[in-house]
Amino acid sequence: MNTATSIDLDGLLRRLHLPTIRRLYAELADRAETEEMSHRDFLAVLVAEEVAHRGQTRIQRSVRAARFPFLATIEDFDFTFQTSVRLQLLGSFLGPELLSEGRSLILCGPTGLGKTHLAVAIAYRAIQNGATALFREANALVLELSEASRAGRLAAAIEPYLHAGVLVVDEIGYLAAPADAANVLFQVVNQRYLKKRPMVFTTNKPLPAWAEVLHDADLAEAIIDRILAHGRFLELRGSSYRTRHLKRPTSPPSKPPSDRAGIDGNAVPEFPEPTSLA
Repeated sequence: MNTATSIDLDGLLRRLHLPTIRRLYAELADRAETEEMSHRDFLAVLVAEEVAHRGQTRIQRSVRAARFPFLATIEDFDFTFQTSVRLQLLGSFLGPELLSEGRSLILCGPTGLGKTHLAVAIAYRAIQNGATALFREANALVLELSEASRAGRLAAAIEPYLHAGVLVVDEIGYLAAPADAANVLFQVVNQRYLKKRPMVFTTNKPLPAWAEVLHDADLAEAIIDRILAHGRFLELRGSSYRTRHLKRPTSPPSKPPSDRAGIDGNAVPEFPEPTSLA
């Protein structure tokens, strides 16, 4: 056997793809001698650093692959401003049961209430828990699959949307959808439902309006049915978070009756008689 001093430790760590241990072992060896660290503790610290670095690298890689429009966390969401939803209602969507039970969610409400923030935060938490995610704007998803369907390659085009651990479909109903929108979206939703893979949808339309949005009442109902079979519908209400800094304009105080004047400058009564229709 080779003696310890003759072993090319740096080369072995490179071959084993252990870059963090390779980067830290010399520095930690000096610290281990100074602190009289045991061999086990020395090895445990190095391995823990390697595992932590790999975990962070995996998260960064998964976030890039998810194609989020921005990175948002549940900790950054202002539940004091958006009081129509509570953190407790989202508990099952932030833990491992999101994946293990195939939970799905529809976030509904006007623009500016934080629907996309919550959707991204849920998907990001899933990534932190070891899953993958994919974010897609609804109209872009439908257009892509509609074109693929016409070209006879729908099955291949759908694949990425089936394999992601969590699929976020953002802004159902914001833009006009093609005539076969319900058909291609159903293909994604149904297959994910059968495989118990979670989905998060955001929309500004109430659920009955999806029939018009997707141009097919029966398929729209089937889509909603599958999403909510293991899921929940949450309606967000209130003022837009984006414009919270703006003061609401107030109506100017009315002038006293003596100051009310017509076009000709003459005073008019405060409550004029209605104009005759004759």
